Amino acid sequence: MSISKATLLQGPQRIVCLTEETTEWLYLLGQESRIVGISGYTVRPARARQEKPKVSAFLSAKIDKILALKPDCVFGFSDLQADIAAELIRKGVQVTVFNQRSISEIFSMLYQVAAMVGEAAQGLEKIAAMQADLQAMAEAVSVRAANGARRPKVFFEEWDVPHISAIRWVSELMGVAGGDDCFPELALEPMGKQRIIADGSEIVRRDPDIIFGSWCGKKFRPENVAGRLGWAEVAAVKNQQLFEIKSPDILQPGPAALTDGVKKMHAFIIAWMDADQRSRAIA
Repeated sequence: MSISKATLLQGPQRIVCLTEETTEWLYLLGQESRIVGISGYTVRPARARQEKPKVSAFLSAKIDKILALKPDCVFGFSDLQADIAAELIRKGVQVTVFNQRSISEIFSMLYQVAAMVGEAAQGLEKIAAMQADLQAMAEAVSVRAANGARRPKVFFEEWDVPHISAIRWVSELMGVAGGDDCFPELALEPMGKQRIIADGSEIVRRDPDIIFGSWCGKKFRPENVAGRLGWAEVAAVKNQQLFEIKSPDILQPGPAALTDGVKKMHAFIIAWMDADQRSRAIA
């Protein structure tokens, strides 16, 4: 039996995405017709929730419902979905689990998915555009730094109780946006439990200029942060530099973090740099 080149280039036709980033990316590539099931946590793009069956949470999935969709490929993310992946594999389903934790690994994942659905060229074009935007942000920061502006110390709080600091891609994007992570040593830890800061006084001691909150879907409350015992003298609290970056925009290791998430951080950081430079010039 011969197999045509066109058949080989088609790639998977019935894809289940267990996390949001691959869903968003396939929509951006114009390949949403291939998606037959998504995560219940998906909010990007908004239309996906109306168009696609929701078959999983993050740590759990409706295996029977997934099997009923007859997928020819399932995309997952990280070791946290290993049990789901294993069960589907035992049922004969093709599963690809990505484990991207850095900016470069996110770009690698995006390229691989684009190639799998026959859109490598378009994928590279979109990736290049995102990389150019990141470079432009870094250059805007460099220009300010060359003119004497300071880079702010930034604490990114991924969860409030206990305090969990930024995962690697968030820390790296903060750097691109112009800020210096207060806990760079923790950013290398892949699991949230490894990034717990048990003693809040250590955050106070490091005295961040800006605090970003992204409490995994729970609304960030600046007043709660400001009211913490001993935090009144933290620079970010004194100067009201407490901002929410919504979880779907930054904690999704895909297109959202590389676009909307980093742009929002950049806007706050650039505003801080400009204000700080003005105040020091007056003094």
